[in-house]
Amino acid sequence: MEGQALRDRAERFDELGITILGASYDTPEENLAFAKAQQFPFRLLSDPDHTVATAYGATRDAGDKFAEFPRRYSYLIDPDGMIARAYDVTDVAHHADQVIADVERALEQQ
Repeated sequence: MEGQALRDRAERFDELGITILGASYDTPEENLAFAKAQQFPFRLLSDPDHTVATAYGATRDAGDKFAEFPRRYSYLIDPDGMIARAYDVTDVAHHADQVIADVERALEQQ
């Protein structure tokens, strides 16, 4: 699960100054229970009306068999609030490592 990989690398994200926020269509109560069960050290944002998912292009077509779930996208947002990179997450096990590597590369280039 993507969230578990992010959780397991949370210390490295903190060292790099990265804040992790997750989002789902679930209610705040459902997200809180899930975050506690998974021991996530980051917040899960609730988007039950799909406003955020729509703004970030993460909704699915109505005919999609998984339309009730947002697409797995991640966004690396820079300190100025701009999207530095968008990820169409297909490899959930290695996604956290990919983000860390991208941030490390960017920091080396500064």
